[in-house]
Formats: sequence, C-alpha cells, structure tokens
Amino acid sequence: MNTILIISKKVLFYVISLTMIFILLARCSSNHNSIAQRDDINHKVDSLLKIMTLDEKIGQLNQYPGQWEMTGAVPKDENFRERYELIKNGMVGSMLNVKGVEQVRAAQKLAVENSRLGIPMIFGYDVIHGYKTIFPLPLAMSCSWDMEAIQRSARIAAVETAASGINWTFAPMVDISRDARWGRVMEGAGEDPYLGCEIAKAQILGFQGENLKDISSIAACAKHFAGYGFVEAGREYNTAEISENTLQNIVLPPFKACVDAGVATFMDAFNAIGGTPSTSNNHLLRDVLKGEWSYNGFVVSDWGSIDMARSHGVAATKKEAALIAFKAGCDMDMGSSCYLKNLKELVKEGSVKEDLIDDAVRRILSVKYELGLFEDPYRYCDSLREKELLLTEDHLKEARDIARKSIVLLKNENNILPLNKEGLKIAIIGPFANDKDNPLGNWRADAEKASAISLLEGIKSAQTSNNIAFERGPVLAVEDTTISSHKLIFNNEDRTGMKEAIIAAKSADVVIMAIGENCWQSGEARSQADIRLKGLQEELLESVYAVNKNIVVVLMNGRPIVIDWMAEHVPAILETWHLGSESGNAIADVLFGDYNPSGKITASFPRSVGQCPVYYNHKSTSHAWGHPIYASRYIDMENEPLYPFGFGLSYTSFEYSNLKINKKEVASDEELSVSVMVKNTGKYIGDEIVQLYIQDKFASTARPVKELKGFSKIHLTPGESKTVKFKLTANDLAFFTANKKWEAESGEFNVWIGPNSKEGLIESFILN
Repeated sequence: MNTILIISKKVLFYVISLTMIFILLARCSSNHNSIAQRDDINHKVDSLLKIMTLDEKIGQLNQYPGQWEMTGAVPKDENFRERYELIKNGMVGSMLNVKGVEQVRAAQKLAVENSRLGIPMIFGYDVIHGYKTIFPLPLAMSCSWDMEAIQRSARIAAVETAASGINWTFAPMVDISRDARWGRVMEGAGEDPYLGCEIAKAQILGFQGENLKDISSIAACAKHFAGYGFVEAGREYNTAEISENTLQNIVLPPFKACVDAGVATFMDAFNAIGGTPSTSNNHLLRDVLKGEWSYNGFVVSDWGSIDMARSHGVAATKKEAALIAFKAGCDMDMGSSCYLKNLKELVKEGSVKEDLIDDAVRRILSVKYELGLFEDPYRYCDSLREKELLLTEDHLKEARDIARKSIVLLKNENNILPLNKEGLKIAIIGPFANDKDNPLGNWRADAEKASAISLLEGIKSAQTSNNIAFERGPVLAVEDTTISSHKLIFNNEDRTGMKEAIIAAKSADVVIMAIGENCWQSGEARSQADIRLKGLQEELLESVYAVNKNIVVVLMNGRPIVIDWMAEHVPAILETWHLGSESGNAIADVLFGDYNPSGKITASFPRSVGQCPVYYNHKSTSHAWGHPIYASRYIDMENEPLYPFGFGLSYTSFEYSNLKINKKEVASDEELSVSVMVKNTGKYIGDEIVQLYIQDKFASTARPVKELKGFSKIHLTPGESKTVKFKLTANDLAFFTANKKWEAESGEFNVWIGPNSKEGLIESFILN
C-alpha cells in the first residue's frame, strides 16, 4: 500500500509539473503572439501612413455626431450635407451617436466604399451602465465592492453595444469626486482612489475582454483626464484648483490603473487646472500620459472642448484653439471641426510638424486595426446578433443580481426589515413608487423609456398574501422634461394626493416610502446647490410619520443627499440609487429578505450641504489636537458626515476580533501580513465587506488620516467565523512625496481593519 501511495505521489508530481510547463509555454506563446500582433499592426499602420495625404491624415482626427438619418437621402441641411460629403471623401475618422446595425452599416458604407483609401470609421456611444439592459448607476455599482459583478455588467454592456454596431464606449468615468453637489458624481466610483482603481480595471476588462478583436468586445475610454471631479463648488464645467500633491495622490491613480489595464482610449476634460484647460494641458497629455506612462492609445477631446479654449480665454480663434490642443497631445477632435479646418494651414506655416500628425493618426489607426475593422469594416453590423443579444433573460438576471448587491442598508432600527411576506397591510407611498422610468437613471444609452420594473411591481411579484395599497402623493415636478431641456420645475405648492397618502399610511402596518431624486437631477449639467429632497417630499414624509412611524424609506437617487431629519426619525432607510432595468425586483428581494443587503457606500453622505466637499481620507490639519474652541471644526455641527465612506448595515451582525500583524517592524522589501477574525453573530446568512485602512503618521507631506488599501467580501452563515488575511508591501505604502516621486517613506504606520472607514481594530508597525 505504501509503495502504491509513493508511486501515486510521483505520478501526481509529474502531472502537476507537466501542467505547469504547459501553462508557462502557453503564456510565453500568448505573449509572443501579442508582440507579433502588435508588430504586424505597426507595420500595417506605417504602410498606410505612407500613402495617405495630409488631408486624409487630418480627416482621421475628426469625429462628427450622427444627427441625421444615415439610411435616408442626402441631408438637406447645409451643415449636415457638408459632413455627409466629408465622410464620403474619407475626412471623418469617427462618428458618435450613430446606433443600430442598419444605421452604422450605412454610415460605414459611406466612408469605406466612397473614399480613396476606404479607411473604416470607429463608432462611439455613451454606454455608461448598460446599453439595452440597464444596470445600476456606476456610483451604485461601486457600492457592491464586487469586482466580478462590475466586470460582468460591463461585459454584458459590451455584448449588447457591439451587437448594435457600436465598437467604442465613452466609459469608464474614473474621476474621483468628493462633492455631492457635482451632478456627475453618479457616473463614477466615489471618493476613494484605491477602490476607484480596482473598479476601473474591472470595467475595462469587461468592456474590452481579453482581445479587442473579439466580436463582443468594444474599445473603452478612460475619462475625464483630469480633475473634472474637483470642479469648484461642485459646479459643472467649472475650473479646478488642484495641488500637485492632490493631483498625483488622489486624481491620477485611477487613470494610471486604466493605462495598466490596457484601455484603448482616453478622453480629456472640460475643466481647467490652474488656468490651463485639460484639453490643452501639455503636462498631463504629453509629459504624464504619453511620456511617463508610455501610453500608446489615442486621446479624444470631450464634446467641443477644443474650441472651448476660447471660452477659457486662452485662445482667441479656433485656429489658436486647434494649435494648443493638438500640440498638447489631444489626438481626436470631438465635434468642433477645429482640427479639420485649421491643422493643414498650421502644418504649412510650420506651427505643427507633420510628424506630430502622423503620431496621432498612428494611434487612431492602431485601435481600428485592433478592433478588426480593416479586416471587415462591417463586422459589428450583424442584424441577427442584434436581434438575439439585446435584453435577454440572462442579461436581466445579471442586472437583478448586481442591483441587489448595490443596495445599502443605512438604518434598520428595531429590525423592522426584512418584512414578512404575509399578514401585513402595506402602504406604498411616494412619487417613485409606481415609476418605471426614473429607475433607469441618467446616461441610459438605448434603453426603452419606462422599461424598468417599478417598486410596486417588484413588491407585488415578491409576495401574494399581503394587503398592498398604493398612493403616489403630490407630484414631484410640474414639468418633467427630457434631458435635452436641462430643466425641471419642482412642485412646491400643489398638495393633491397628500391627503390620500396620509389616509393610506394611517391604516397600514408598515409604510414603504419611495422618495429621492428624479433621474435627470444627476448627471452632466445637473449640479445642485441644494441636495435635499426636492418638491413636497419632505413634507410628505413628515406628514406620514405623524400618523405612522413604522416607515421604511426606499431612497432612489443619483448622488448622496442630505437626509438629516429622515436619519434621525425614520426607523429604516434603504439607499437603492437608480438601479436600472430590474430595480423593483431587486429592491423587493431586499425588503422581504430574499437577499441580505451587503452594499457599503463609496461617497460620504453630508449632514448639510455646507460640509461639501466631505470625504473620509482628509489630511490632518493645524489645530487638530482637540482644543474645545481653537480646532478645525464647525461651531454649529460636527465635522463628520452623516454616513461615512464604507458604511452599510446588514440584517445580520458581524463581530471583528483578533487583529494580528506578523511583525512590528518590516523592511521595504518585505511583506507585512495582517489578519482579523470576523464572525457572523446574527441569525441571517450574510456577506460582509471587510476593509483595511492605513495611516502614514509622519511623512514629508501631510498624509490622510486614513487610506483604504484593501478589502475582501466574505460570506458567513450564522455563527460562522473566518480569518481574513491581507498583505501590505512598500508599494501599498508609497505616495507622491515631497521629493516629487512615488516612494514609501520609512516611519510609523497605523493599520485598521473594520466594517467602514470610522470603525475598526487598530495595530501599528514601523517601516524601516
């Protein structure tokens, strides 16, 4: 028996060894193939560049929106007819907002079958959180802290987008933002750069897959480079004043993570930093992105942002705007025609070298080759795929799953949740209770209007024996217009429906209040000075509370909002954001306990708008030693947010204990092991997001009081315990120092592990 066992172990050893050899050979082969593919593309691009005229090269730098019916007759509008002819003559490198196989094929045919060289166009679209199947807003998805789920959502979005003829998305938005007043906070991953890096990588891998030639892959675009989330006063398109320290340590890391993940394209930003518009910021685009980071993809402007140099006051003419943007490193002009109408003259007069034109064109053509468009310009134009791959049952199932994971339980006093599926008289009240459109959120791509599952529908589907009453209450907005008008007129006077809502609440066992934000209150050009509940919603909530205190608020919103009264009085609050196509079903899953909420917020909730910007990883300041008067504080409210970064409750409870580090002193070339015991001390199965934070106590520049450096999502049954382990290296402790470089400085560090950025167990160590 022993002999047989020894032989078996030898056989197993040889099998494992051979397997590892095959894996290594496969990896080497894959790397070799990748290098060979890149060399082949470079050769083809260089060959094509040699036969292109200067006009044709400049044409590749030009992107136009599709604002006419591509399958129809020649446009009658003079402006559109000019663009039509430019496409035929090979003078348009890309189009945006052309969607659907029929339209894309017609546009591509116009370019490929009429122009001298037949160079295909690349088609872009804002696919931010789904194409037909709509997932939760990016800010909502970030609250799942589930990288696999986030990657799957981007993969499904890519599949549907590619099936509709489009091969380029203007996502992910990786701007870090600390100000809930900024409308586009809904489009990013919140306030933390570490988490932002992880989410950016997951999204890029989801969109682009392993290879851009995969017919279900689309090119991703890291935006907005850079500092857009730091616009002053949270006001859209405003200037940003950012120190080099903040830029390097907070703003840029997610963009660097995008480069490392192989993102195909970058988009610059509308804002200026220190008076220099991002679109013409040579330091950002040439020195950092294309220089220090060795980025080989191309940079597209934001819509019209090249010409906006005139608005910034740094260019007097479109020609000057084109000159400074192009020399700074912006490769493609989205919509302004500044390059098309001025670059040739700038080359002829010697202001721009043609070598610089060649570099930009080479970058754009390379992406087109990587997408396989030169092999088959119509490869994304398969009407059968378009018919079969949009809004499938599997896609909706995934949308429901990540929607549930994105929900955050902010309060659950007296364990009012989860609700029983039978024996309750439930009143569902609020402007969003029976709403099928707002849950889709802003940036909804090609979603059908009012196609989401409403909260009322979800609740009715989840159970059959409860007595359900519905009252909308007062209408939220007098005029609820489309996104193009940028206008909502809120109802502050008409109380029609208030009385009926109060009556329904008075006779109910529990009231579910569906309140929050209209979906057009957040997103681009949706900055708000007041981020409280709009219209008569607060009055409705307080009136219902006066007759029935057994309330569960279901918050539907695109940003953190001020809910101080609600947080103090209402026993249960679910932050559900705008969850997409399966919104109502996902919320009902959580309300009735079919899914135990596990989300943790990634953007702090302020107590008052006066705290904005408010964020957990602020720096230590002068007067921070606890003096009762002379301290960095407000005199009318505490400094801390209402709900801090990383906060979120569960129907069960978790206990943290036994925090351990493997050594008190660690060398710069060593790993530090950190572990903690987490136990489910409640009665429900649950997931917990365990978070690790550090503090560099004394450094060459002031450092944040805490910084997220790791997290782990674990699944525990009642009574079960798990040891969660983390590794820290010098890279994790590094920052952009006073020496103007990334390095880890020796000294004392604190390390916490806990359920959010405010709670946790603490240890300390020294880096030598």
